Amino acid sequence: MHDLTTGPVTRHLLKTTGFMLVTMMFQTLYFLVDLYWVGRLGKEAVAAVSIAGNLAFIVLAVTQMLSVGATTRVSHAAGRKDREGAIFSANQSHGLGVACGLLFLAVALAFRQTYASALSADPQTAELAAAYLLWFIPALALQFPMVSMSAALRGTGNFKPGMIVQTSAVVLNMILAPLLIFGVGTGRPLGVAGAAIASLISIIIGTIWLLTYFRPDAFLPIRSSQLKPRLTEWAGMLKVGLPAGAEFALMSIYMIIVYSVSRPFGSAAQAGFGIGLRILQACFLPVVALGIAVAPVAGQNYGARLGARVRETFVSGAAMACAMMLVATALCFFGSTALIKVFSTDPEVIAVGSEYLRILAWSFVASGVIFVSSSLFQGLGHTVPPLIASFGRMCVITFAVLVMSQMPGFNLRWIWYLSAITIWVHLAANLLLLRRELRLKLPLQGDVL
Repeated sequence: MHDLTTGPVTRHLLKTTGFMLVTMMFQTLYFLVDLYWVGRLGKEAVAAVSIAGNLAFIVLAVTQMLSVGATTRVSHAAGRKDREGAIFSANQSHGLGVACGLLFLAVALAFRQTYASALSADPQTAELAAAYLLWFIPALALQFPMVSMSAALRGTGNFKPGMIVQTSAVVLNMILAPLLIFGVGTGRPLGVAGAAIASLISIIIGTIWLLTYFRPDAFLPIRSSQLKPRLTEWAGMLKVGLPAGAEFALMSIYMIIVYSVSRPFGSAAQAGFGIGLRILQACFLPVVALGIAVAPVAGQNYGARLGARVRETFVSGAAMACAMMLVATALCFFGSTALIKVFSTDPEVIAVGSEYLRILAWSFVASGVIFVSSSLFQGLGHTVPPLIASFGRMCVITFAVLVMSQMPGFNLRWIWYLSAITIWVHLAANLLLLRRELRLKLPLQGDVL
């Protein structure tokens, strides 16, 4: 248990962000290294892995639901110094994570072929995507219990175990991927399937390792009697987690729409978008780590009824986000072509990917503050307002893209410009909603709610 209700807020944010950033840097490094090796197999392989990766956004949406619900409930209990309440919430999140993982495994495997065929530009890409998903889906299913365990620990302010386990798993994945893809040492190259198998092996080891942090003498021990579903507790977690998870689900819908309308442009366009998206995700790492850190800091202080510290958490977090994303903006605007060339030498892929990065770079600062404001809502235990803002933006984009795709001369850059503009509108909506929430839940003066 790490008490986040005392001491400088900025120091807590920097420390917890540092732990998360190390973890996420290694995770993204793996994605980029994996993409590099898969890129040696051709543009169809890159497009296939990118399409399969869209499924990871759906998993991210559901695991975000689990993560936010667990972190919020545990952090509020920790802020009240209620250890038994924190243990109960943690165990309930574990049970919910296992149930969701099993359900996802069954449904995703059943529709694997249909999903791959529906989004691929050609039969070869569809075949490669299906082969990758056969092993990648079980790896994604294990993410559910793994995320619930890490989230519970974060709720107590303990970010270190998750960092150690996930970083080690990623390093193992990076070592195994090229060996299995190209058959080094075995003489049996597995292609894109090898990349997915490497992920599965690494996540199995990481999940078992993370379980050791919940032994009987730990602050949050696993208690079999508390793993059984308690509908009131699940409802409390889902009330907070569902809106946050729905925000990520909206992102996955956006990805599916883009891949669908880009099919007529061929696998090169899909590969360029996929590479550009991976690079964009890498640039967002620091601010995503910051956002993850904001939620438990705000949550513990809200649980302890320290209103001024909750406000300070947002101000400090927003300032840090702006600084981080200004650096990312300069990198992607001026170095977009060089970044794409690292992963592909195909001129069409480079053209699509670099244009995507240059246009979206103008919205990076807005995206950074959106992450922080949404995380503060999570700490307050009310995640519906940011969902409303995200849903409004997604409705506008979906309608506009479907209309534009039917127009003569339609080009993918139209989508990129639309995305960048609507992100700034999204930020304005988020800030207005957050201002209202703070006025309702926090007094204008004093530390007591």
